[in-house]
Amino acid sequence: MNTAQDIKQAIARALENVGIPTASESIMLEHPAELSRGDYATNVAMQAFGRIAKSQNQYHKDDTTVPKIKTGNFVLDGFKNPEQLAEKLVATMGNIEGVSSIVAVKPGFINFTLASQTIAASLDSARTQDMWGNNEMRAGQKIMVEYTQPNPFKEFHIGHLMGNVNGESIARLMQYVGAEVLRVNYQGDVGVHVACAIWGIKKLDIDPSTADEFGQAYSTGAMAYKADPQAKNEIDEINKKVYDRSDPEINTLYDAGRKKSLEAFERIYVILGTTFDHYFFESETGPIGKEIVLAHPDIFPESDGARIFRGEEYGLHTRVFINATGLPTYEAKEIGLQRLKKDLYPDTTLLIIETANEIDEYFKVIHKVLELIYPDIAAQMKHVSHGLMKLSTGKMSSRTGNVITGESLLNELAEAAKARAAESRADDTEKLAEQIAVAAIKYQILKQGSGKDIVFDRERALSLEGDSGPYLQYAYARTNAIIAKAHEQGIVPMIDQSAMPSEVTRLIHRFPEIVEHASHELESHIVTQYLTHLASSFNSWYAQEQILDGTPAAAHKVAIVEAVNRTLKNGLWILGITAPEKM
Repeated sequence: MNTAQDIKQAIARALENVGIPTASESIMLEHPAELSRGDYATNVAMQAFGRIAKSQNQYHKDDTTVPKIKTGNFVLDGFKNPEQLAEKLVATMGNIEGVSSIVAVKPGFINFTLASQTIAASLDSARTQDMWGNNEMRAGQKIMVEYTQPNPFKEFHIGHLMGNVNGESIARLMQYVGAEVLRVNYQGDVGVHVACAIWGIKKLDIDPSTADEFGQAYSTGAMAYKADPQAKNEIDEINKKVYDRSDPEINTLYDAGRKKSLEAFERIYVILGTTFDHYFFESETGPIGKEIVLAHPDIFPESDGARIFRGEEYGLHTRVFINATGLPTYEAKEIGLQRLKKDLYPDTTLLIIETANEIDEYFKVIHKVLELIYPDIAAQMKHVSHGLMKLSTGKMSSRTGNVITGESLLNELAEAAKARAAESRADDTEKLAEQIAVAAIKYQILKQGSGKDIVFDRERALSLEGDSGPYLQYAYARTNAIIAKAHEQGIVPMIDQSAMPSEVTRLIHRFPEIVEHASHELESHIVTQYLTHLASSFNSWYAQEQILDGTPAAAHKVAIVEAVNRTLKNGLWILGITAPEKM
């Protein structure tokens, strides 16, 4: 039974009956923010009234003698306002299976409240289905999600954490709605930043085979590159040698540093719960991109020895694709990357790229170039951007060394969480502390829409009082404790079909639609906000109810706890947050 679809079809029939033919697919239902207003609401009466009023007013503006305009059998004169139209639609709809009440309210909304049997059916699915909440919306699709993109020889900073957390959750959303997902990572292992780091390694006499971090070496070289002309020439020369591998000393430093950097990144991916299917590198995409640029001189004309794309002709901006020294820039490498993706995985149907919003304009140029050269790739490419995670002093800069590394933030939070974990019932408190730390970071990143900047608040992130990842984890652990105790008492959970729906049970019913909405919008914060609402509602219900009260009603109440348990666990999985069994 798909009650939401049944409601849409009933609305469409009612609209047709009053002479306003409307496809059910175009009718929007939403969940009211306040459950007192029902389980679904639509503003279709206001939309229809406004649309027809506008049409009629075009004829009545200057000539009141023009007869009233009819749209089908509908005459606007019969309704003074959208609320009257809504009331007419309600009267025309009649009964809808699974719905207990339909009410028209000012200024023209129609609210629908679900029957207890409908809620009961959702509860039963939630407590018995492992993949409760999933659907097949993307079934048969192979989707590639590119995210994280840390560069060897530079720090994995908290900006990369944002990319990883957002990208991993998008990948999981796509899996949860039926897609086959390929997780890929694109890393800049060649370029000026590498040359700056190698120059710094030499100046600071660092052994790249044993060093854990290259941030100091990179910032030393980057600042010298900007301030010292001689250093700039030396770094540019190193950059050429990295590309052509003509210098044994540079090759040794490069190979050791690249290997050590990538190993450090892998340690972080394990903590964050990400496993990539493929790694792309600029060293392989650069030659491909350069070849593509040189093969299209009409799109990339020469300018002062470089190859450029005149974006102004398309309302964008000009960018260099091959510099005057003949080396491919980030732009050329990006074109090579998209070509290489399709060469290696030709059956992909969607290419999602998750990056910081700082390069939104850059990607507009890349997309236009792809439209001109590879329109099939451009049609499949979807760029999703995130905002920046800021320090209290402002934006980070790896060039100046003002960086909080991802690993240091994780370690700091894990250390802060140890005291709380030590007081828990967990078997492995060290592991729990790490899980709490990861949850704290991921929740803070995923609780708001993509593209927004955040200022990380450690105390709030670790709080168990609400609006945090650990708060959701604790709610889940509480449900486990209740279920275990009920099992010890021999209580067999069972849904009471006639039980009056509560706030928490009506929220559980919404989970599949929340997942569908979030996956359609590629916005994980929709799931995050829902889980917070559900956990808060559950905790309030738990505080007011005696669940294991020895009465027959206990079986139904434990079944509700099971439904909350599965919903929280599946929702947390989508966010990439571990659901600890004990806390």
